[in-house]
Amino acid sequence: MHVSVETIGSLGRKLSVSVPAERLESAVGHRLRELSRTVRLNGFRPGKVPVKVIEQRFGQQVRSEVYSDVVRDSFGEALRQQNLQPVGQPEITAEGAPAEEIRYTATFEVAPDFGPIDVSALEIQRPVAQVEESDIDTMIETLRQQRRSWNVVERAAAEGDLVNVENFALVEGARFPAEGVERGATVVGSQMLFPAIEQAVVGMRAGEEKLVEVAFPADWRVPELAGKTAQVSVKVVKVSEPHLPAVDEAFIKSFGVKSGTLEQFREEVRSNLARELKGALSARLRVEVAKKLVAAYAHVELPPRLVEAEARAMAAQAAENARRQGQAVGEVDHAPFMEAARNRVAAGLLVGEVARQNELRLDPKRVNEAIALIASTYEDPQQVVDLYRNDPNLMQGLQARVMEEQVIDWIAERARATEVAMSFTDALRPNA
Repeated sequence: MHVSVETIGSLGRKLSVSVPAERLESAVGHRLRELSRTVRLNGFRPGKVPVKVIEQRFGQQVRSEVYSDVVRDSFGEALRQQNLQPVGQPEITAEGAPAEEIRYTATFEVAPDFGPIDVSALEIQRPVAQVEESDIDTMIETLRQQRRSWNVVERAAAEGDLVNVENFALVEGARFPAEGVERGATVVGSQMLFPAIEQAVVGMRAGEEKLVEVAFPADWRVPELAGKTAQVSVKVVKVSEPHLPAVDEAFIKSFGVKSGTLEQFREEVRSNLARELKGALSARLRVEVAKKLVAAYAHVELPPRLVEAEARAMAAQAAENARRQGQAVGEVDHAPFMEAARNRVAAGLLVGEVARQNELRLDPKRVNEAIALIASTYEDPQQVVDLYRNDPNLMQGLQARVMEEQVIDWIAERARATEVAMSFTDALRPNA
């Protein structure tokens, strides 16, 4: 096998590889002989199908598969021979038909040289918080809200009431929908409907109607209304007030607290909040470490194709999220995501380099804990565990995430940290 390398810019590489055709032919012959012993064809006893028959029937498919295997394996050998580590997906181009040799080129990018990374020089802020009695009170009140029931009332709608409404819109002489009405419900104050509509239903009784002026956003799901101001007819169908359950023995036992005592219930809530807080603080710390690590090496050039690919992936994900929310999505522009993509790529490369320089290895215990945590949120945890264990793609993605978290935690332990106190509520807010 012959290999040559061409440098393209500072981080681009073009690998030219030639492999003797005998390697392909030998592998094809071996695969065909294997098939002849295992394949079942009408008219032949199992294991007695002639190789020539197998070649006539499956030769083209086998040759294509083996060719791909030879390119993949030889590419890996060439990388090791040249001591190269690609980042991102290589672009492989075949050159001519494989007569005397298989020839192809692989264009890819390599990671930049960060030099020795001294994590002890990083200055980070380590968030700290604890669960207070007031946080437990708030959570119990939230649980009551989740178990609330609704009683129909004859009075006018007020803040906190559940209001069922019917509506249709009038704009430029047209009615939407053309026939009938749209039905919906909202808890007044939840901002589930347009603010103008929510404000209008306050004080309305069942059976009352009102015209409300509504400015629809440009990406509204009904193209005829998008970006326009319409007159919306709103009719209140039903008004219901909330009824919150008492925190009694039955309520407590419904959450799996067998004793049914308030003291034990509060301890269970505290334990759950503490676990949630621990995860939130760890996530905040990891974001802080990654941000400071990236800032310390902002001067290092990053692989441009890798950054652009990441930006395009982020833009596609944002567009998909918008579609799931019913928003109209046009042509996706990845440019607004370039800065975030640079940071993400830089963090990934730096974390990988820290792991390499310090010979950090994936901790199987942390992988098992991550799987158990994911599985614990499902009705049948063992089924989820088995799913991860039997799906190489799922497991590979999980292992990559765990390894990244493991390395960032390792960095955080060695960086210069200043503790910053936070409330439980602030700690659980998404990172800015």
